[in-house]
Amino acid sequence: MTTEPKPATTSVAIASSGLPLTERQEARRRRILHATAQLASRGGFDAVQMREVAESSSVALGTLYRYFPSKIHLLVATMQDQLQHLHETLRKRPPTEEEPAARVAQTLMRAFRAMQREPHLADAMVRALTFADRSVSAEVDAASRLTTTIILDAMGLTVPPTSAQLSAVRVIEHTWHSALITWLSGRASIAQVKIDIETVCRLIDLTTPATGPTAGAAAGGRAKSGRTPTSRSKPGRAKRR
Repeated sequence: MTTEPKPATTSVAIASSGLPLTERQEARRRRILHATAQLASRGGFDAVQMREVAESSSVALGTLYRYFPSKIHLLVATMQDQLQHLHETLRKRPPTEEEPAARVAQTLMRAFRAMQREPHLADAMVRALTFADRSVSAEVDAASRLTTTIILDAMGLTVPPTSAQLSAVRVIEHTWHSALITWLSGRASIAQVKIDIETVCRLIDLTTPATGPTAGAAAGGRAKSGRTPTSRSKPGRAKRR
C-alpha cells in the first residue's frame, strides 16, 4: 500500500468541523466522492491516491485534505455515500416480502448485488473499513448508523425497536460485513452469502414480541378456559360409592 505524504496544514478538516457545508462546499464534496468511486471502480483500493483524486475532482491537493484527512476517511465516506444512494432507492422501491426477516434479507441481498456489480469499489470500501482506526470513528459510525436505518426501515416497525431487536440488528450488520469480506476474498460463493444472510435475519423473528391473530387467539383461549399459563387444577376429592 502506497502512503502519500500529507501536506502540512493548520486548518480544521471541513468534514469533521461539525459546521454545515455551503452549497459550493457540498458541490465540491460531491465531485470528490464521485472521483473516488470512479478510481476505485477501475483499480480498487490501490488506485485511490489522494493526488489523483484531487486532479480528477478539480480541487487542490491541500483542499482535498481539508475535506478528508486521509485516504481511509475518503473511502469510508464513499461507502456512506453509496449506502445513502441505496437507502433512497429502497424508499422508492421497498422490499416486497411480507415477513420482517424476509424483507431485511431481501434488502441486504439487494445491497450485496449492488456491491457485486462494482467488485473493485466494494473491495476498496471494505478494506478501508477494516483499516480504519479511531481517527475515522466518526465516519465509520455514520456508515453504521445508516446501515442500521436501512435494516430498521426494511423491518417496517410501527413502534420503536426494543433493545433485543437493536442487538439483533447489530449481529445482522456484523454478519453482512463478514459475508462481504469472505465473498471478496473468494472464500464464499454468492449462494453461501445468501444462505448466511437469510439465516442471521431469522434473529428478527426471535426478538419480535408476539402480536397479531395468533397471540390474540391464544389469549382468548386462556380467557375461555379460565386458566392462566401458570394455573393448575386442584385435585378434587374422590366420590364415595
